[in-house]
Amino acid sequence: MLYRKVKKTGEELSVLGFGCMRVPQKRGRIDEKRATRQIRSAIDRGVNYLDTAMLYHLGANEPFLGRALRDGYRERINLATKLPPGAVKTRPDMDRLLDAQLDMLRTDRIDYYLLHGIDGESWNKIRELGALEFLDKAKEDGRIRYAGFSFHGDIDAFKEIVDAYDWEVCLIQYNYLDEHNQAGTEGLKYAAGKGLGVIIMEPLRGGN
Repeated sequence: MLYRKVKKTGEELSVLGFGCMRVPQKRGRIDEKRATRQIRSAIDRGVNYLDTAMLYHLGANEPFLGRALRDGYRERINLATKLPPGAVKTRPDMDRLLDAQLDMLRTDRIDYYLLHGIDGESWNKIRELGALEFLDKAKEDGRIRYAGFSFHGDIDAFKEIVDAYDWEVCLIQYNYLDEHNQAGTEGLKYAAGKGLGVIIMEPLRGGN
């Protein structure tokens, strides 16, 4: 496995991460035995960055992953999950959701905690509700180590968000079909120029 350093954290992350949004299913539910085998095989072969979210599999993904990372696997990886803006109505909701995620993932901290799928509109909402102060507090009390955001908006909103906080990483959709969509190549270079680690989702656009 190859690794690349996240500039602001100094950590070496595997060039291939494991995104858990599309783990195998059987009869409409996560095929836990097969998915656990896949995740552990990836970790055994050097993958050290796993990504999940509260919304994946209608809320079943984080509890599944908490079980899959037992037997010492949690300690071998950097775990990323996300705060869903749509579930946030007040500032205390952010703490409540993060605490629930820690319980479901069976861990005492999230290594990379991201604001999930934000664009200009959801960014304005969650920022006004105190998201940046929440991230600062969660870092201070040790519930998260690093902060970032995943993005689905236009380039102007992306640049505004990059400049609004001392993020460690961002997660963007990027592939041969999306060089000029959403953040695109311009956004990738902009974020990297500001020192953010840029993590890629949808490198194959879901197989498309």
